[in-house]
Amino acid sequence: QVHLVEAGGGLVQTGGSLRLSCAASGMSVSSYAMGWFRQAPGKEREFVAAISWSGSTFYDGFVKGRFIISRDDVKNTVYLQMNSLKPEDTAVYYCAVREGSPQASSTSYPYWGQGTQVTVSS
Repeated sequence: QVHLVEAGGGLVQTGGSLRLSCAASGMSVSSYAMGWFRQAPGKEREFVAAISWSGSTFYDGFVKGRFIISRDDVKNTVYLQMNSLKPEDTAVYYCAVREGSPQASSTSYPYWGQGTQVTVSS
């Protein structure tokens, strides 16, 4: 059974950094597409970044150059390094997994973690 657990969220000032982690069990992160999404209050869940089984990475335009997705196959964990954080990055961040290639649509991912709150103060 696939189980994803996010961690690393918190409160940070504008311009600060956080590293989110997504520990997986029941599957290997090196064999699937792993995605990070976020959802702010009153907004739709939106794509942030993804990494394919081959290690290719994909980013939405608003985080490109600031966020980095990576994975540790030994720890079976995916990370999201977030730099130069802005108040508009405030949201609950979720990781998700799907077979096949990464997709930007949240409905393409059948398995999700519980989310971790990121709050960026101005």
